[in-house]
Amino acid sequence: MKTQLFIVEDHYLVIEGIYSLLKEEKDIEWMGHAMNAASCLNFLTNHAPDIILMDINLPDKSGIDLCKEVKKAYPQISVLGLSTFNQQAIIRNMMDNGASGYVLKNATRNELLEAISTVMKGKEYLSAEVTLSLRENADQIPPLTRREKEVLKLIAEGLTNSEIAEKIFVSIPTVNTHRKSLLEKFNAKNTAILINKAAKLELI
Repeated sequence: MKTQLFIVEDHYLVIEGIYSLLKEEKDIEWMGHAMNAASCLNFLTNHAPDIILMDINLPDKSGIDLCKEVKKAYPQISVLGLSTFNQQAIIRNMMDNGASGYVLKNATRNELLEAISTVMKGKEYLSAEVTLSLRENADQIPPLTRREKEVLKLIAEGLTNSEIAEKIFVSIPTVNTHRKSLLEKFNAKNTAILINKAAKLELI
């Protein structure tokens, strides 16, 4: 029986690249793609792929949140995280939210096939690069954008989202996005833990 594969990814070049790697595989049936979380959830109301290759960064929702939502509604569907991020906290969050594996966008055709095959057997798959990242020091400083560093310092100063938005001339939803990204990157459940971890790493 063919493995039915669906991809959720907002960059068409990545979709095309993965499709070109797998289109000749007789054991894989390509079910199509969605470019955001809403389209994915809409597709799943009428279709049931075996595996979803799911990008971590989507325009309307984090892939981590989408993974949790999909697994709750459709526990029989396996999710493979797909990302350029090889960062410990993000990988762990994706796996904690129900993903069966995690592959990087620079994966080879053989890696993708191995990931799909492993997950179809009910096992977890992590690429060699991802496994190495998980073994590294948990206190390693996560890569932050200039804006994230700015928001982090203002959070530590006790400013609210609206105050931060006013200070750095962005919208409140943008500040929310930066705050959520910081929590994910530091693997922090709340702001207090985020500030504590950042302080230990001498970032604030």
